[in-house]
Amino acid sequence: MRTIDPTQIATKDLHQFILGAVGPRPIAFASTISADGVPNLAPYSFFNAFSSNPPILIFSSNRRVENNTTKDTLQNVKETGEVVIHAVSYAMARQMALCSIEYDASINEFEKAGFTPLPSERVRPFRVAESPVHMECVVDNILPLGEKGGAGNLIVCRMVLMHISEDVLTPSGRIDPHKIDLIGRLGRFYYARASGDAIFEVVQKVNELGVGFDALPYAARHSPVLTGNELARIAALTQLPSREEALADPAVVEAIQQCNNTAELHLLVRQALERGDVEQAAKLVVAGD
Repeated sequence: MRTIDPTQIATKDLHQFILGAVGPRPIAFASTISADGVPNLAPYSFFNAFSSNPPILIFSSNRRVENNTTKDTLQNVKETGEVVIHAVSYAMARQMALCSIEYDASINEFEKAGFTPLPSERVRPFRVAESPVHMECVVDNILPLGEKGGAGNLIVCRMVLMHISEDVLTPSGRIDPHKIDLIGRLGRFYYARASGDAIFEVVQKVNELGVGFDALPYAARHSPVLTGNELARIAALTQLPSREEALADPAVVEAIQQCNNTAELHLLVRQALERGDVEQAAKLVVAGD
């Protein structure tokens, strides 16, 4: 593996390695307004949600690497203490990208990018009509992380009102990932689209103790066939069947008789997992040890 010492590499190169490794990152499409009343829109991918009660969102407005200057968003939140953070859907990706252009502070990005401004209800910055989710926020704190180019400024935002388009909700009132069709940021000019075949489910009950990898038979843990993802589904079971229980299943006995080696048996384990029959997969693993 390549090993990188952050003190021995140019900031611009380290920045790209971090962006390429930590992703896809959600995008905070931040609407602010200057003390003089000039609207501003800018995307930030150093962003996430950090608390539900109170509802806290944090994004970082980094100092520019090339000249160590700061962005209009940072100045605006210092002056007004307010921001609206929007979700970015695939349908607005190109318009959002226009707002990353470093226009002068006097320029209104709503106009440059063709977005429709909506009045907010509890803060002064406008909302973006085209976004499926608007989060009106007050700024609780701004934490500078350094004074050199590339240093972040963490903007801690407390959400005071949230608006969600009815078009992206399921019949039960939850956000549907396929309907909201979010995008995420990767390194350089790469983005990811979080909908369609890119969406998959991982159901894991956190209050039920799985047996873990260390409880799996040796042959399974060292299988050249089964992947870590596949084994983890069996390791999530709260109890493995005993060998006696496994061999009491005629289908398991037949499978063992038909297989010439452990690798062939593990292919049957994979097929059971693909059918969603984790219990049968566990029996095959235990019986084949």
